[in-house]
Amino acid sequence: MTAEQPAPYGAPGPDHFDSTAQLMSRITAQLSSRLSRVTLRSAPPRPPVLVAVAHGSRDPEALRTAHALLDRIRDLRPGLPVRLGHIEIDEPSLDDALAALSGEVVLVPLMLTRGHHVERDVPGALARAPHLRGRVAAPLGPHPLLAEALAGRLAEVGWRSGSGQAARRAGIVLAAAGSRNPRSARDTQATAALLGARLGGGVPVVPAYASAGPDVATAVRRLAAEGRDQVAVASCFAAPGRFATATAAAAPWIAAAPLGAHPAMAALVLHRYDRALAGTAGSTAAAQPATA
Repeated sequence: MTAEQPAPYGAPGPDHFDSTAQLMSRITAQLSSRLSRVTLRSAPPRPPVLVAVAHGSRDPEALRTAHALLDRIRDLRPGLPVRLGHIEIDEPSLDDALAALSGEVVLVPLMLTRGHHVERDVPGALARAPHLRGRVAAPLGPHPLLAEALAGRLAEVGWRSGSGQAARRAGIVLAAAGSRNPRSARDTQATAALLGARLGGGVPVVPAYASAGPDVATAVRRLAAEGRDQVAVASCFAAPGRFATATAAAAPWIAAAPLGAHPAMAALVLHRYDRALAGTAGSTAAAQPATA
């Protein structure tokens, strides 16, 4: 039989096995060789849950606005777990929202200045959830992204930055909730300065408060005394509610809507979340909010 001729039927060939055991041994060896070249990649770790902390309001539009903001955040960062909790009135409460979670969380207050809620209520809720590892982020303001959202809302109602005579007649009242905490007023003043820089043209931006003086009417009179009779109200509120409605009603010209789900607000929430994470490697509940 030559090399070119096939082996006779029944004669052992190059792949002939004397027994089933030899066949199984050969298969096992081949599988082991191939599996040794396979690299197993573990799933990426689950990011900490972003818990957005809203104040809560009897205005039903406030809850819808909060959910719209969270939807925009999810669109910006798919895969990030995002939940909502409230300080008061609306559900779920912050305590209930935290009770339903596990692992690591970052609480981002949807509040625009420092104050009692940011410095006491939010960290207090985290302290009452010892099953969690977490951090409280800084409030949303002051920050250039907040000024961007305020400018965007003003543009929606017809504000146009001008120059010359038009600019000399124009003014902005930045309406905020107000607080007994002096740091809250300083934060609002810083936001007013950022908004003025964002709008340009030398238009003054004067803070006013719904729960503490000076109020919107007082700020309007101050601007009128300077010859500014085209005064718009910028609504420095995260969502609709009693204060936002009252300050808008006092506007002598145009009044912007609350900040709500403006794209810059969603970006700002994620910025605060990221900054909190960057400063907390391995930390647990923080007694104070993270810095801006």
